[in-house]
Amino acid sequence: MPAPATSKKRQAAAPAADPPFRWREIARTALISRALDDVEEATNKNRASVPREHLILYQFSARGHEVAQAILGSLITHRHDAASAYYRSRPLMLSLGLSIEEALASPLGRSGGFSDGRDIGVVCNLPNPDGPVVLPMSGDVGSQYTPGAGWAQSILYHRDVLGDASYDGAIGVVLGGDGSVATNGFWSSLTMATTLKLPLLFYVEDNGLGISVRGELQTPGGDITRNLASFGNLLVRSGDGTNVGESAKLLAECVQHVRGGGGPALVRLTVPRMCSHSGPDNQRGYRSDAEIEADARRDPLPKLRRHLVPAMLSESEWADLEREVERDVGVALAAARARPGPTADSVAQFVHADESPGVPEAYGGLRRAERNALGGSDTPADGGDMLRFAEAVRRTLARELEVNPKCLVFGEDVGRKGGVHLVTEGLQRKFGESRVFDTSLSEEGIIGRAVGMAIAGLMPVAEIQFRKYADPAAEQLNNCGTMRWRTKNRFAAPIVVRMPGGYGKDVGDPWHSLSDEVRFVHAYGWQVAMPSNSADAVGLLRAAMRGANPTIFFEHRLLLMTGEGSARYPGDDYVLPFGRANVLRAGTDITVVTWGAMVHRCREAAARFGDRVELIDLRTVAPWDRECVLASVGRTGRCLIVHEDNLTAGFGAEIAATLAQEAFWRLDAPVERLAPKDVPVAYHEDLLAALMPGVEQIAERIEAVLTA
Repeated sequence: MPAPATSKKRQAAAPAADPPFRWREIARTALISRALDDVEEATNKNRASVPREHLILYQFSARGHEVAQAILGSLITHRHDAASAYYRSRPLMLSLGLSIEEALASPLGRSGGFSDGRDIGVVCNLPNPDGPVVLPMSGDVGSQYTPGAGWAQSILYHRDVLGDASYDGAIGVVLGGDGSVATNGFWSSLTMATTLKLPLLFYVEDNGLGISVRGELQTPGGDITRNLASFGNLLVRSGDGTNVGESAKLLAECVQHVRGGGGPALVRLTVPRMCSHSGPDNQRGYRSDAEIEADARRDPLPKLRRHLVPAMLSESEWADLEREVERDVGVALAAARARPGPTADSVAQFVHADESPGVPEAYGGLRRAERNALGGSDTPADGGDMLRFAEAVRRTLARELEVNPKCLVFGEDVGRKGGVHLVTEGLQRKFGESRVFDTSLSEEGIIGRAVGMAIAGLMPVAEIQFRKYADPAAEQLNNCGTMRWRTKNRFAAPIVVRMPGGYGKDVGDPWHSLSDEVRFVHAYGWQVAMPSNSADAVGLLRAAMRGANPTIFFEHRLLLMTGEGSARYPGDDYVLPFGRANVLRAGTDITVVTWGAMVHRCREAAARFGDRVELIDLRTVAPWDRECVLASVGRTGRCLIVHEDNLTAGFGAEIAATLAQEAFWRLDAPVERLAPKDVPVAYHEDLLAALMPGVEQIAERIEAVLTA
């Protein structure tokens, strides 16, 4: 998406010579952060007089990082600013409004807090409808970058496409350590920020170590700013994060540059790591005493004190501040320890959206009122045009782009080309490059960007060209699916991921023809649609785009390439609920369960047996219609499950296990499965035919089950 046109020219503002920092608040934040680290580290240390408490099960200290973060946090002030941070970013959280008690409650695993005991205490989040937001952090390294870029792009979209002037001057800020700049996420977000001139600030705090790996092995030369000197549209600055005045000057300059429309900026500040990587880590195994002592001498807190006293605070005022922090941390620690643990019977809540009355909405996605205003009906309209599968998807996307201004469609080759299967052909010409656009070749970036946009209240529809190509985005897909659960409904990112896959017309291969839907069925929080025809594709895609859960929308290559699956268009408001199977033909003696392109082969095979075969098209595999299948098998007494994914651990195994457990006494024969051999999809048509269940093979297996 190119940077949207604006109504006025924007130029970077000149750096502030003397930024108006609130130094007492910065000092208070830094002192609180250090005190919290002291408390947490003390509970996990062996001491002669006090036994180890192990109250903090997963501790990451910000010791040595806190002063520069507190300065940065004081500059994140716009109501639409957002920070995408990582596990050593608690000082920033404190500066943005996190209470001391909440800062302790999550590491202690108490009720409330960031996650109500569901996630480790350093993986934080901060929803704030009226002020800066901290996007949900993740436990993996580098995954914070692309959602931060997505938020920054959403700022431009809200301001320039939706016309919301309140976003003027807002920025995204993404924090990472020096180790994270080696990750796919960092480079993908950097590409997005610089090519689109996004209002995004990269803050890299460089302590010279990625756990035990030295910076020279993370970044050539050990300094990321030297390597980025040639990047266009990027202001790059580097300095000493323990030098208070220098840190303040560089951070203020970069923030002002981004706020003023100058495009992205990156500031690297060197800081000491005055602790082990984490609680269980012992840095003395890979660092010398001299190295540890050298970092201790660079402690920024004494330098902050010298910067402020007596120039801005008197000796007594600093002493009062220290006593105030000691008192407040003590009170908060007692309150956090007094909290009960999380309620065990709630652990399964919020894997998916809970639309029950009285349940608060999560931060992210369309508001419930917006979704309700879009409406929809599960009754198809009569007399619609006969459409092929690709045309049906295109028409549905076009309709949602028309009625929902917050909807965006993007991916590799989605814009000018119209997609490798031409599904999005013409959409960019009709709706413009701000709403239908091409992306760089990074699946991590496509999905991470979509996550950030969804949290910002948009409805992103991202395309991954082929199922196999989703693998580089595995972290982002996982983090998106678990977001609602691990934040206990504080945040959600209901995105739609369109993903073609499966065998093609007389052709296959290991890269473009993978099905493997069970991987996403097994992923927490996701809905998975696998429509077999155009009408179902319309209803399920519209349901996903008007829903509150992230969705994998699987577009089978055979259906995209042929007229198989053609059906009448069910109307512009047709919405098909997930988890509702379709009984394609009633039967008396055997139930055949299938989904996707296999539906058409099973239909042809079933026709040979008259009214003996009941054929069920699941339509969605997460959730799947257990009741429909159980009721059918309860009547017929026999079942054959046919699918395209591997036989071993394919989704058919789940259905078979459910039938064995819940319908065992209604079965007149063993449940059978028919699926490809456990080998990759082959290219030559003869090899492909030998792998995939064909009509003859399906008919033979139906006959075998009927006579068992």
